[in-house]
Amino acid sequence: MRILIVGGTSSLTKALLPVLLRFAEVLTAGREKCDVYLSLSDPIEKMEIPRDIDVVINTAALSGTQGFNGMFETVNINVLGVLKLCEACKQARVKHIVHVSSIFALLEPSSPYYNAYSLSKKQSEELAALYCNTNEMPLTIIRPSQFYGVGECYRKNQPFLFSIMDKAELDENIFIYGTNDAVRNFIHIEDVANIIALIIQQEVFGIYNCLSNENVSYSEVTKAAIEAFESKSILKFLRDKPDIPDNGFNRDDRLFTKLEYTPQISIKDGMKKEATYRKNRR
Repeated sequence: MRILIVGGTSSLTKALLPVLLRFAEVLTAGREKCDVYLSLSDPIEKMEIPRDIDVVINTAALSGTQGFNGMFETVNINVLGVLKLCEACKQARVKHIVHVSSIFALLEPSSPYYNAYSLSKKQSEELAALYCNTNEMPLTIIRPSQFYGVGECYRKNQPFLFSIMDKAELDENIFIYGTNDAVRNFIHIEDVANIIALIIQQEVFGIYNCLSNENVSYSEVTKAAIEAFESKSILKFLRDKPDIPDNGFNRDDRLFTKLEYTPQISIKDGMKKEATYRKNRR
């Protein structure tokens, strides 16, 4: 089996490579430092998938910024780029497309976290599904929640988690704004990589949420970091500051039931992995 990962320098690709290499030949595609040049911003005429690729995984995306230019680029990459990629896969006779979306695609306009990124992810799903259904191309769309991993390359994805771990490592007090103990859903990147590998091996098609087993509150995340780093930090709520809104999601085990796999790494385990990594790096 030959697999091509589009977004070849992404943090998810870094986690995917060692898992996929256990059973397949894997190539990376991107604008630089990859096996194959491929940019989702290029015209379709310049987007070429190598021959004899069985599966294409799309991990490329822009996180989105405000203003016209930011919105334009977000839609150009996350929506139109995905449509062009599907067409390139058709031309290359790819047998299976795995599009990594986001659980934020489910956000409603009333959510304080709704933005160009979440909207573009929803639109990319709809366009990819329409195109692949029309052309009878097997497609899997997964919506991971906020993923994180071990090492500095994941700081950009989850600055909040890393700021808490930084303070715990330095025995500094950790402050949370407001009185609301806001909840989030964090899934470890290693679990996401294993899930994608199983999707490919078992040929699971369709659209699925990909969440950790439970939402966690800011205080639970903080306590897990303090425990992992054996820290003297103290958690304090700044009650005179504005509350932080929740952004949790309902549990959905449909994908895990099909794969006979559930996420293995809890927030406590994830914090311990990062603490061990930093200790060994000293």
